Amino acid sequence: MNLSSQNRQILTVSQLTTRIKSLLEKSFPFVWISGEISNLRVPASGHFYFTLKDSRAQIQAVMFKGQNRLLKFEPEHGMQVLGFGRISLYEPRGAYQIILEHLEPEGIGALQIAFEQLKNRLEAEGLFNEAHKQALPTLPRHLALITSPTGAVVHDLLTILNRRYPNLRVDIHPVKVQGDASESQIVEAFDIVVKRDLADLVILARGGGSLEDLQAFNAEQVARAIFECPLPVISAVGHETDYTIADFVADLRAPTPSAAAELAVPVKTELVDLIDQYRQMLSRLMVQAIEVRTRRLQDLHSRLKDPRRIIQDARIKVDDYTDRLARVFSARLALSREKLARRQDNLGRFNPQQQLVQFNEKLEQYKYKLQLYLDIIFKEKVALYRQAAARLNTLDPLATLKRGYSITRIRESGYIVMDPEQVADDQMLDITVARGTLGARVDKEKKNGQENL
Repeated sequence: MNLSSQNRQILTVSQLTTRIKSLLEKSFPFVWISGEISNLRVPASGHFYFTLKDSRAQIQAVMFKGQNRLLKFEPEHGMQVLGFGRISLYEPRGAYQIILEHLEPEGIGALQIAFEQLKNRLEAEGLFNEAHKQALPTLPRHLALITSPTGAVVHDLLTILNRRYPNLRVDIHPVKVQGDASESQIVEAFDIVVKRDLADLVILARGGGSLEDLQAFNAEQVARAIFECPLPVISAVGHETDYTIADFVADLRAPTPSAAAELAVPVKTELVDLIDQYRQMLSRLMVQAIEVRTRRLQDLHSRLKDPRRIIQDARIKVDDYTDRLARVFSARLALSREKLARRQDNLGRFNPQQQLVQFNEKLEQYKYKLQLYLDIIFKEKVALYRQAAARLNTLDPLATLKRGYSITRIRESGYIVMDPEQVADDQMLDITVARGTLGARVDKEKKNGQENL
């Protein structure tokens, strides 16, 4: 390896990346690749970005919106797929990737995957719920048939309908039942049926076929058109073993188109026979009812008396009731009078005026006794008062002062002087006598009769 500066060929990162990209795209123009999807992202642009991996390696993958809108299924994390695309290199990150043009599930068909995904999603939304199912009319007057205008299906349906109920009105709404535009035509047919507001039952039918052939009846917009239809809908798509999304959403699934015709309308001759049976039964019941009521009328007539005798008996009863009423009234009147007399006597004894006189007499007695008690108590209290006043006068300090005694207090503290040692020279004193107070100053003091100079 020659590292001399004269023979160096220096590439920028961009130049090297461009060469690698060119080499990859020339070496792997288109390849088939198998792997497991992980890290799936769908940004606002609508492109699919994910990683394809196996047990040993992984590669970044992208599928642009123009290609992924053609897919019949929705890629999911963990799904094993088979893809077809070209190898390229994304220069800003220097990472190689595969740009897919085609993608399909590995091991199971894309249509089957799409069928299961849509079925699970619509079931979660409640479109298959039995609570939304409508009952079929017992005898529809107007039937809307949405199917292909050609083929054996429409012929069989009309034949059976005409055989079972010849004068039933049937409107055929021709649609494509497979291929391009079939889904939109079926949805448009439901809109027309609803807007016309003539039919009271709808049959959606087609013959059997592969999963690809029945794809129109597995479309989400067809399923929602059936769910939103205000009329009962019978789904008769394919053979008995064929199941479509339309079968789950419809109010009733018929195993075949012929069975749908038999479920839609009864046999007219059977209805006529049933009506004849009901008419005969009704006639028998009416005859029996008339016979029963006739016998009842005869029995009542035989027991019916002459009205004049009934009136006479009624008059006798009225007279008897009148006499009994008069006797009862007289007895009750006498009893009431006795009760009134007893109550008048009781009222006389308990006359309020007499009771008032008695209460006044008792009141006067109580007043006299109360006054007597008050006088006694007053005299006792006066005596007690006089005794207390005498004792109080004996103990009254003023009485002692009137006898020539006095009380001496130190002016500053107000203490009573009991001992000469309590005071000092020139200390101010207040001397209380019987008729006032004198101020004095200490000049000299004596103790036990001796002067203290």
